[in-house]
Amino acid sequence: MTVTASNTGAARWAAVRPWLGVAARLGLAAVWLIAGGAKVGDLAASGRAVNAYQVMPYDVATVIGAALPFVELALGALLLFGLATRLAAGISATLLVVFVAGIASAWSRGLAIDCGCFGSGGQLAAGQPPSYLPEILRDLGFLALAGFLLIWPRTPVSVDGWLAGPPVEDDDE
Repeated sequence: MTVTASNTGAARWAAVRPWLGVAARLGLAAVWLIAGGAKVGDLAASGRAVNAYQVMPYDVATVIGAALPFVELALGALLLFGLATRLAAGISATLLVVFVAGIASAWSRGLAIDCGCFGSGGQLAAGQPPSYLPEILRDLGFLALAGFLLIWPRTPVSVDGWLAGPPVEDDDE
């Protein structure tokens, strides 16, 4: 029997992919847990950070800002334990697209704000430049992790895997 390069590559990918999924899942979990944890202690500041984007009425922004840390913590916990991974990745991807759009909108309108992604946020001090491009690139990287988990949500060491049993060998899930 001849082993071809494509068979070897496919076998290597099949062996590595689940562990890349674990890294993506735990990495994204850490992002959400850190982001939510940084904001949950001061929900009013989180509301002010959302309001700084100037895309919705103040009352709506403060409610969204107060709810966001709890959503982030819930996503982080789901991903940490590997429970409802595809759902958590889908919600993560949606939030990240909204975050990228919000940052791009603030940038295009000439606002000088801190994104508030990992606490504080809001208007920057006079003369302090915003860092929109690095924030967008960072969030696109997180979006790539969520995309990986949308395509391949089954990972080792997860509640999903425990509940569903071992994946079949040709399972692309």
